[in-house]
Amino acid sequence: MGAGTSDRVADPTVAAAAVPQPGASSTNPQPELVKGLGLFDATMIVAGSMIGSGIFIVSADIAHQVQSPGLLIIVWLVSGLMTLIGALSFGELAAAMPHAGGQYVYLRESLGDVWGFLYGWTMLLVIQTATIAAVAIGFGKFAGVIWPWFSAAHWIWKIHTFGPWHLWFGALGPYDVGLNHQNLLAIASIVLLTWINTRGLRLGKIVQNVFTVTKIGSLAALILLGCWFATAVARTTNFTHFWRNMSWSALHAYPPDGSQWMIGTITLIGVAMVGSLFAMDAWASVTFTAAEVKNPGRNLPLSLAYGTGIVIALYTLANIAYLRVLPITGDAHGATALTRGIEFAADGRVATAALQVIFGPVGAVVMALAILISTFGCNNGLILSGARIYYAMAKDGLFFRSVGTVNRYHTPAIALIVQCAWAAVLCLSGTYGQLLDFLIFAELLFYVFTLVGLFLLRWKRPEMNRPYRAFGYPLLPAMYLVLAAFLEIQLLRYKPQYTWPGLIIVLLGLPVYAIWRWHAKAPGARQGRVAA
Repeated sequence: MGAGTSDRVADPTVAAAAVPQPGASSTNPQPELVKGLGLFDATMIVAGSMIGSGIFIVSADIAHQVQSPGLLIIVWLVSGLMTLIGALSFGELAAAMPHAGGQYVYLRESLGDVWGFLYGWTMLLVIQTATIAAVAIGFGKFAGVIWPWFSAAHWIWKIHTFGPWHLWFGALGPYDVGLNHQNLLAIASIVLLTWINTRGLRLGKIVQNVFTVTKIGSLAALILLGCWFATAVARTTNFTHFWRNMSWSALHAYPPDGSQWMIGTITLIGVAMVGSLFAMDAWASVTFTAAEVKNPGRNLPLSLAYGTGIVIALYTLANIAYLRVLPITGDAHGATALTRGIEFAADGRVATAALQVIFGPVGAVVMALAILISTFGCNNGLILSGARIYYAMAKDGLFFRSVGTVNRYHTPAIALIVQCAWAAVLCLSGTYGQLLDFLIFAELLFYVFTLVGLFLLRWKRPEMNRPYRAFGYPLLPAMYLVLAAFLEIQLLRYKPQYTWPGLIIVLLGLPVYAIWRWHAKAPGARQGRVAA
């Protein structure tokens, strides 16, 4: 590590301290982040950031790829296993370095400044903001089920349609750029949640707790309904030959529409996990707020374990409920939800199709209300936590200095506004959907680097105070690295249209980092670094 690294994390037990800026009076320190999150609050950030709209939708695409009830459940279980191992491993880093920025700090401390910057750059440009934009668009889309006025077809100002552009890895676009009723509501929801989170951590966590508890209850109700109101056709189709297409030696046509390759069962599981991993993502969000968590040595690892455990259990049971109501395969032109099945659920809305079978047309409205609650609460967690990354980067001299300040409510208001502005641009640009396709590869890449950093820090800094040590170390973190590396290789081979753009976005951060460092004054940048 370079000079000054150990000073930045010298005392992880203290709250974020004020950092004197040149010319500032020592008797009038700047306000800083405050510790206001308990174990329940932190757990609700983990679970609430994970549960968005993915669990209600992505099973359709997974079912279309695997064509097997058993493989559908295995895809979700393997995704859950990876998520849980990652969370348990991150717990050690979070407890040892409970600072604002979380994963950004872990990469900076283990691999160096440039890796932290690349992570922060990718989070701001794509991962966090595109997720916020997509979740907000989902909010607008399901609002349109109840109030048809919120439709993407109702344009207020359509600027232009750009693309498609055909490149070596696939096509980009077309992108309909402009303002319509649907993305207007999406942007309004982002602005509202950003404003709420500028008014103080207490208000933000109240919103998070209320919406997360509500949507956990909604998901539990969906599971109970699905298991209780099972249909005869689903039971016969799905559970008579539950493990069909499951042979480890079998070859599967891929992709299912216009197959180009014959791939093995393990590879099929890997490429089908893109949707389930996306649905389970954002579990690391609580680490971004680590400087505001009380008793972080205990509460951060526990919140990661509890939050991911709750969501993994709910997601697995939800898919069993879907299989109890809907046949896994169906007819793309079927007239009813039962004939379309999970595979061809209208617009991929598997949960909506299940409730329509149970309740009739009113089921679509009930599910739309549940998803409105889910997406709104999910975005609150993403908005609350994500801004802390850019705040931490600014403290390190790697982003605009003003982004590293907090307002009188002790929240990083400017960081929140920057995040809000870029997410709104993505809503207007029409690119958020394809950006989501790109982000899983990039996100997994940074998870891999972070767990490599876990091994490096054990070796390079054995004296570091570790209130919690990763469960199953070194076996479980090594297992995660093997699984993630296998998955990344398969995505590069079989889904290049999703992987190369993500990799290019990450690499574009290198010249930006070089330019930023060239313009920055190194001594001043070092003085700004804090354990916050």
